[in-house]
Amino acid sequence: MQRDFAALLETCRCGGVEVRSDSRVVGQGDIFVAVPGVNEDGARFIPAAVEAGAAVVVCRPGGPEDAALQASVRAEGCRVVYHEDPREALWRLAEARWRTDVSRVKILGVTGTNGKTTSTYLLERLFTDAGHKVGVLGTVSYRWPGHSEAAPLTTPDPLRVHSMLAQMEAAGVDVAVMEVSSHAIDQQRVCGVPFAGAAFTNLTQDHLDFHKDMENYFKTKARLFLELPRAEKVMAVNADDPWGRRLLELCPRALSFGLQQGPPRRRHLWGELLSAGTEGCRLRMHLEGRTWELRSPLVGAFNASNLLTVQALALETGLDPGQFKALESFTGVCGRLERVENSQGLNVFVDYAHTPDALVNVLKALRGAGFKRIITVFGCGGNRDRTKRPLMGEAVARYADVAVLTSDNPRFEEPEAILRDVLPGLKEAREVLVEVDRHAATARALDMLGKDDALLIAGKGHEDYQIIQGVKHHYSDQEVVRELLHCA
Repeated sequence: MQRDFAALLETCRCGGVEVRSDSRVVGQGDIFVAVPGVNEDGARFIPAAVEAGAAVVVCRPGGPEDAALQASVRAEGCRVVYHEDPREALWRLAEARWRTDVSRVKILGVTGTNGKTTSTYLLERLFTDAGHKVGVLGTVSYRWPGHSEAAPLTTPDPLRVHSMLAQMEAAGVDVAVMEVSSHAIDQQRVCGVPFAGAAFTNLTQDHLDFHKDMENYFKTKARLFLELPRAEKVMAVNADDPWGRRLLELCPRALSFGLQQGPPRRRHLWGELLSAGTEGCRLRMHLEGRTWELRSPLVGAFNASNLLTVQALALETGLDPGQFKALESFTGVCGRLERVENSQGLNVFVDYAHTPDALVNVLKALRGAGFKRIITVFGCGGNRDRTKRPLMGEAVARYADVAVLTSDNPRFEEPEAILRDVLPGLKEAREVLVEVDRHAATARALDMLGKDDALLIAGKGHEDYQIIQGVKHHYSDQEVVRELLHCA
């Protein structure tokens, strides 16, 4: 079995053979890997792949489909190569097909519950300004010079990851920045990616429907630093976060960073927050006797932490504090505390915050900016971690003056049932409005918004759709605000 798979890897490395995990795109002579998925087992689609012309099928040995499979394969002149873990087989074949194990691109991964997208955009700005050609794989888009496409997943499947890294190299990219989700780590989507560096932003409750508890969630994130595919990478870890401090114990070589002075007897980048208001933030950095300052238009302490994430990783990859001035002109990311400009001069912000901690961070930033009242439109996604729903309500109750509870992406759940899960967390709220329809909820929030108030519309950020009963409907918070305010 091992000998057969080794030979298949060599075939891929020599080129000319495509690897597929979707039977619908299999062509003549392709290799089809039957990957067990969350909802479907790829073994079910082996007959379709063989009929489409697959020359080789890779699957688990001893499955109930073996007898029928062997008969089908013989009839079509296809052969079977067994592998105990088809997920592993897929990324190893992808790595061989695209030769990413010998890539000259410096690949930097950013993981954590919050801050990944902003940090990758900041890294893109920083390395581009320093003269590098940069590629980005993240929640908003997959992009590099000459190419950009919307991202259906924060971290795509291994075939796409490895092929896009190869395309980046062909386009002259020398630095690639990736958001690395916990799902991607667990499902081996980034295995084989030769990360040169990794950063940890924070860990707060999210995805417990998948990971079951915070311990498993943490252990999954930690794999980016301890494995994937090797440990000898530069690392930057947030020491302000309790899970970050635990990760630092496992990674003695990592550079710690934070808005607080760091653990004793280790290298620590301290960002002294000199000011934070409506105009942005001002930081003074301290590291091993060096000091420098940075002014940023980004609002809130959580963005100051993102700025530290980026500087710490950049320092470990060879950049100098003198190059960090490029960060001062960065005004933000679509859907990340994004101000929606309007002719009425109202303070309307759209943010992707969809976890309790993210809501706390963005609401604290707005509260600290000095607005008279904060009105928050928010909901919770369906078919996701139900335990965080009342916690999100509590976050809004604590920091907002008016909570407008509505739908996010209900997916296959009834929207009213999701709202009922959130309501217990809003029992201490000053004022609560419940409106299932997100468009109507936004309209009601805008009607009560004064000139000195701030409206936060949370949960969807850059997304331009709502998923209802499994169907994507076009919906953009930014577009709805402009429509309701009659903006051109």
